[in-house]
Amino acid sequence: MKDLLTGRVILISGGTQGLGAAVARAGVREGAAVVISGRNDKRGEKVVSELESLGGTASFVHTDVSDVVAAQACVAATIAQHGRIDGLVNAAGLTTRGSMLDTTPELFDQHIAVNLRAPFFLMQAAIANMKRRGAPGSIVNVISIDSHGGQSFLAPYVAAKAGLAGLTKNAAHAHRWDRIRINGLNMGWSATDGEDQTQRRAAQTGDLRTQGAGDWKAAAGAVLPMGKLGQPDEIADFIVFLLSDRSGVVTGSVIDWDQTVIGGLG
Repeated sequence: MKDLLTGRVILISGGTQGLGAAVARAGVREGAAVVISGRNDKRGEKVVSELESLGGTASFVHTDVSDVVAAQACVAATIAQHGRIDGLVNAAGLTTRGSMLDTTPELFDQHIAVNLRAPFFLMQAAIANMKRRGAPGSIVNVISIDSHGGQSFLAPYVAAKAGLAGLTKNAAHAHRWDRIRINGLNMGWSATDGEDQTQRRAAQTGDLRTQGAGDWKAAAGAVLPMGKLGQPDEIADFIVFLLSDRSGVVTGSVIDWDQTVIGGLG
């Protein structure tokens, strides 16, 4: 497929690294003008430079999405720069670990702020612009396969991501007559920058999902059905497909992108 997003303006939260940056690359390749947001100015400018070197139109907005005012301001900045917003990808996320017994109220609130509240108010601002213009739009929320239940050490993360899965369906139902399609992706275990950082921290505490911290990606691949982790560029291509008209009328879908089949046994 080619030129799936030509003429579209797409905002990607968490676009300075990992999956968000991969979506930005795929977006400019398919013709979109891309705005990325994040907290790290250096990484943001680096990604913008890379996208521009690929011939794309790209810009960076410094944003801490845990701050509702800042989150909505990045939507406003996108509209101020381009006159509109056609698509939104909520890729910013927090994966700090915590169990039911050791999660503090502060940690719980951080997960809700980044993984649930931020997507809510980013969508609110984007949808308002789309409705005001009477224009169709598309939103993709990056959720998690853990929204089905997850590991015991991800209790606040699971709570927030499960909420986002429900919110995705609610918003899609509410705005289907506005021709705004809203879908979610339950991303499974993937080779993102964030997961690499998580695994390195876990190696220091012995809290590993794989044995052999020296090369955790190889160790993970050895125990997975497809022999590898999910790859950000593959996931990004699918997100671009969901943003584009090629995904047709699909809305309110939360799609499992994983090698685990929920409900399968043995």
